[in-house]
Amino acid sequence: MRTIAVALLAVLALLVSLSVGATAISPRDVWFALFHPHVHSDVNTIVWLLRLPRVCIAGLVGAALGVSGAMLQGMLRNPLVDPYLTGVSAGAAAAIAVAVVLGVAAPFIPALGFVAGLATAIIVAVLARRGTGIDSIRLILAGISLSALFAALVTLILTRIEQGSAAQTILSWLAGSLAGRGWHEVLWTLPYLLVGFGLATLCIPALNVLRLGDVRARAVGVDVDRAQWLIVSSASLLTAAAVALGGIIGFVGLIVPHMARRIVGTDTRSLMLICAILGAGFMALADAAARTLFAPTEVPIGVLLACIGVPSFLYLYLHEARTTP
Repeated sequence: MRTIAVALLAVLALLVSLSVGATAISPRDVWFALFHPHVHSDVNTIVWLLRLPRVCIAGLVGAALGVSGAMLQGMLRNPLVDPYLTGVSAGAAAAIAVAVVLGVAAPFIPALGFVAGLATAIIVAVLARRGTGIDSIRLILAGISLSALFAALVTLILTRIEQGSAAQTILSWLAGSLAGRGWHEVLWTLPYLLVGFGLATLCIPALNVLRLGDVRARAVGVDVDRAQWLIVSSASLLTAAAVALGGIIGFVGLIVPHMARRIVGTDTRSLMLICAILGAGFMALADAAARTLFAPTEVPIGVLLACIGVPSFLYLYLHEARTTP
């Protein structure tokens, strides 16, 4: 019942995001446009060519970050873990900065960011390897170290290039934005997202047992090393696709799993689904707010989420600490 209620709220959030913008469109007109795509009108053009692909991207990014955050928090048994801990965002940002400076064509930049982010996650996983498995402490240290290195590289590039279109392009990726995204971006990242979600589904049984600790998981027959590699691969694939679509958007993968656990508890079977739904709806509302708060100027969604998310997370964390006996 709770899952249905959350799903209905997420659908409502998507409809709200379709309705708001530079041109206000009533929910009734949005609904009509969705079910009559071949009618030639200004509303249909706005809904199908401008807003619907952007809302779909927001939903995909939110779902991907929410699921990857829940997986990494479950594997590492640490509620403060964020999907970008694997170094995906920093690696993607560095590659995009280099590509912009070298004059790479704009359509290829998201793909380069995706490849670089995924490659960085693989390097972090290899550095975190102990025996045949992944050591959680090494994973965190390797992710932080590479992220710091790539952040320094991006800072060096920004200080060396002249202020202009190149600097603005890099900064827009660092701040996170869904502006200018369309159906093309949805289509080329969808296969990777589907593979990532598919792998995440395979991880559910192992994640339920890993919550009890590696020793107990091995005692009941779980191949912990294989499960860890599968979880890191899935989370990295989802996060890299999210970065390629929207740039660096923090907070979602950190706080959405907390919200989901308050709704359905810690059972991974329900938690993963709720994280995907909550993440999609939350990102859609955040994108709508980014477009309308200071219209016609658009606030970078990454900046908006940081301003809202950090105080909210601190409140939840401190409140939970006070209520824990």
